[in-house]
Amino acid sequence: MTEQFDPGVLPEVAAWLRRRSWTAAARPVETLLAAKRAAGPAGTVSVVLPALDEEPTVGEIVSAIRTELMERVPLVDELVVVDSGSVDRTAETAAAAGARVVHRDSILPRLPAEPGKGEVLWRSLLVTRGAIVCFIDADLREFDPVFVSGIVGPLLTDPSVQLVKAMYDRPLETGGAVVPAGGGRVTELVARPLLNLHWPQLAGFVQPLGGEYAARRSLLERLHFPTGYGVELGLLVDALDEVGLDALAQVDVGVRHHRHQDGQALGRMAATIYRTALERLDRTHRLKAAADLVHPELTQFTRDAATRAFTWHTHHVSATERPPMATVPEYRNR
Repeated sequence: MTEQFDPGVLPEVAAWLRRRSWTAAARPVETLLAAKRAAGPAGTVSVVLPALDEEPTVGEIVSAIRTELMERVPLVDELVVVDSGSVDRTAETAAAAGARVVHRDSILPRLPAEPGKGEVLWRSLLVTRGAIVCFIDADLREFDPVFVSGIVGPLLTDPSVQLVKAMYDRPLETGGAVVPAGGGRVTELVARPLLNLHWPQLAGFVQPLGGEYAARRSLLERLHFPTGYGVELGLLVDALDEVGLDALAQVDVGVRHHRHQDGQALGRMAATIYRTALERLDRTHRLKAAADLVHPELTQFTRDAATRAFTWHTHHVSATERPPMATVPEYRNR
């Protein structure tokens, strides 16, 4: 992680970026296996894929994790696909590839399920046993098992780390064209501004809404889970409050290819994420004082073509307003 221009980035964030941002290659698999053996029960790893109509991609992901991280290298102890009501062959495909498939509605049946990804992630804690839980979206294409080993690595090797997010390039692939950094539209237009303004300590996360992250069960079981699209932002904000910035980290795993949502779906996602942020501002009694608590800077990230490292740029967010022209003496007297 390198800096391009950061006159406004908080010193704490700049230090965190240097100390808690890694590449997956920094921890070879051999190092992870040794740490896993030394950790005993605290090193057990469960991988969870929340899935809804992901027949085209879920099998490849499951097969890659099982082959590379369970059979060839015994890093993952448990691989579970939680199906939230697919009408295609998601469940059959996942099971054939080697996952244990559990239907959302069979978990905690006394409580009617809410729609949404966050509901599935929350319920998955009841059907997994690993001390480390790794969430992977089921719509990824060209899946690389480093998405799992990379984000699990810091949790196995550093007891002070509690939650790790994947960071990556996210190209927008649409209509046969590829925009290299065009993905993550809700991240750039909604989530990143919200985090920078209200939780500036989290400004260093390259992909705050990314669905690939791992955490200690002992942390996840203490957090609120928004049931819908707001789950990633909610967990990140709550984890900051619960364990502090230095317990959070991120790992560069390369490039993420996945199915892109249409504009209306992105609008629903954005609204849910905004409401999730408002709920947390209200819960911590910061909503009425939000204007006074805003950090007027926005940190954004690009991939450096030469070094392949993420580079951050910080910009001032102006909130200057002019009064109604009718109140300006020169206007009234013209």
